[in-house]
Amino acid sequence: MTVARSLGRAEIEEILPHRDPFLLIDEVTELVPGQRVAARRKVTDDDCAGHFPGNPIMPGVKMVEALAQCGAVAVLSQPENRGKLALFAGIDDVRFKRIVRPGDVLDLVCEVEAVRGPVGKGKVRASVGSELAVRGTLTFAVGSG
Repeated sequence: MTVARSLGRAEIEEILPHRDPFLLIDEVTELVPGQRVAARRKVTDDDCAGHFPGNPIMPGVKMVEALAQCGAVAVLSQPENRGKLALFAGIDDVRFKRIVRPGDVLDLVCEVEAVRGPVGKGKVRASVGSELAVRGTLTFAVGSG
């Protein structure tokens, strides 16, 4: 099943257990369960609060978390994983390429590469317009929580 229309916050919350202030994706623009998710996040002042006063920059860890949530949508949208949790099991080869600030729109993509039992890996990237902001590989484990 590929989503032909976008998923808004309410529909994302039906898949993910995350809630404000830690739900870091605003809209899913493409969903192929178990394979691929594309999503968006409009970066806010709150995303950058305290990092750094007078020079707000979205922390890299929040960008990685937003990408992980994309991967979680990919695996938790599969019927056999509904109601479960997707947890970090590894973060590899992450590189930050661009500063992200309030007002920027992050285009987030996760491509699930391999799944063995409850453990999987996904290639992730986030861009602002045509500029790459971050890329890497995330490993996840699906569990009952």
